[in-house]
Amino acid sequence: MFQRLREDIACILERDPAARSSWEVLTCYPGLHALVLHRRAHWFWQHGWHWLGRFISHLARFVSGIEIHPGARIGRRVFIDHGMGVVVGETAEIGDDCTIYQGVTLGGTSLAKGAKRHPTLGRGVIVGANSQVLGGFSVGDNARVGSNSVVLKPVPAGATAVGNPARIIDAQADAAREATAARMGFSAYGITQGDDPVAQAMKGLIDNAATQEHQITLLWHAIETLSARLGERTSAECVPPDAQTTDQFDAAALSQLVK
Repeated sequence: MFQRLREDIACILERDPAARSSWEVLTCYPGLHALVLHRRAHWFWQHGWHWLGRFISHLARFVSGIEIHPGARIGRRVFIDHGMGVVVGETAEIGDDCTIYQGVTLGGTSLAKGAKRHPTLGRGVIVGANSQVLGGFSVGDNARVGSNSVVLKPVPAGATAVGNPARIIDAQADAAREATAARMGFSAYGITQGDDPVAQAMKGLIDNAATQEHQITLLWHAIETLSARLGERTSAECVPPDAQTTDQFDAAALSQLVK
């Protein structure tokens, strides 16, 4: 019990720059109070004392403003920051090292009793303020849910979900797109982000330009290889005079269009 409490205090001191001391965390952080009371309520729930488990969770809600059903499973070093208005359903599962901000709902969309109605959060998930994660699906390890998002489908590990309804942004694809944009001297992220239609159009243009650039490179390699094998014609002679042999992607012009 005391080991878990020390872990909880340490993780809050690590993640919250406003926390100044262990004593402040122990006495003034409602997220910590809610978790401590939930562990007791969950123990009673698991041993068949359902009413007592619900009553303790009700007291925790009154004290902290955080409502956690005693049937929910919560891992180690979970940090509920601020916490007011957080609701965690009966079949929800929260993995180790997760961070949940105020106003979050881990809710269900089914009325079937006994079914898995609430989401499962993997390890290291961050759920932004006022987000709603609704359904019996999984949010993968180290995933992120943006503030005010409404998530209705699984989120892969390491991905980010933003918007209403939430759209999944794959971290690796996003990093590759940004690297391509930087190489071309243009970045849609410098103009707009998220679900803005202009940003989406710019991302599509960057992806398309990157694909064309790769295909042109492959074609040039093929032409040079073929000309070397023929031994009679140079690579320049194999290309029609009106062929485009240079990259015409005008990043500056696109930047002007969206300013």
